[in-house]
Amino acid sequence: MVYGLKIKNIIFILFGSGIFAFGLVHFNMQNNLAEGGFTGITLLLYQVFGMNLSISNLVLNIPVFFAGWRFLGKTTFLYTIIGTVGLSAWLKLFEVYQLKFPLHHDLMLAALFAGGFIGIGLGIIFRFGGTTGGVDIIARIADRYFGWSIGRTMFIFDAAVITLSLIVYLDYKEAMYTLVAVFIGARVIDFMQEGAYSARGAMVISDKNQEIAEKIMKDMDRGVTMLKGYGSFTKTDREVLYCVVARTELVRLKNAITAVDPHAFVSVTVVHDVLGEGFTHDENKNPIER
Repeated sequence: MVYGLKIKNIIFILFGSGIFAFGLVHFNMQNNLAEGGFTGITLLLYQVFGMNLSISNLVLNIPVFFAGWRFLGKTTFLYTIIGTVGLSAWLKLFEVYQLKFPLHHDLMLAALFAGGFIGIGLGIIFRFGGTTGGVDIIARIADRYFGWSIGRTMFIFDAAVITLSLIVYLDYKEAMYTLVAVFIGARVIDFMQEGAYSARGAMVISDKNQEIAEKIMKDMDRGVTMLKGYGSFTKTDREVLYCVVARTELVRLKNAITAVDPHAFVSVTVVHDVLGEGFTHDENKNPIER
């Protein structure tokens, strides 16, 4: 570690910045699609005044850095500096050495590519503790202090900038496809933030809870938690089983439960991310690579 920063995080933040910049230059800029937030403002300045994306990105983010230092702390602030400078460096590189992706004849495909690349790039950056400045910082602050999802906050800001872009240089068709790209990007960001790995959580109510718990632990090597519950209809105290399994183990779990009690009440929910023994750590508390 250097100043509390992890080399792995720095590498992935720079990698995510590269993906973001690639999508911005090759699909947004080349096909005259706008973008939201500060990135959208840099595109607006490029379209109207011909300003360099890499330079305007740095200049616009300088005031926001102060908010980042105050609200996000030293480590996240340093990651933000890395992400922002990295983004500008990648933008400069791709502006000079561009590949050609002329998709004016198919703006839906251009929007899909733009949203996918930008969403994946930003999702990686956020996943490893960084931002690329601008609205990214505001979204992180809103996520931390108000519980708003990063994707939703960015979508609101993006819509405002896109409206301004529509007034200045977009036609109605380009504006609509830009909104498609922004929506896709926001969903991809949320998906990556919540975790690409999903599990299933099951709550079981049965008169044979102990037998079910023993069978799950024996047959599946999964832990089971007994929760205290109260039946409002029966007016009696009863135990509720709670168990988290991998998505691929759900059928085995159901079979284990019905083998003991075919009439058991089972409620299954999606668990977007799981931390702890059996998922991110083994029985010896060592990290498991997923």
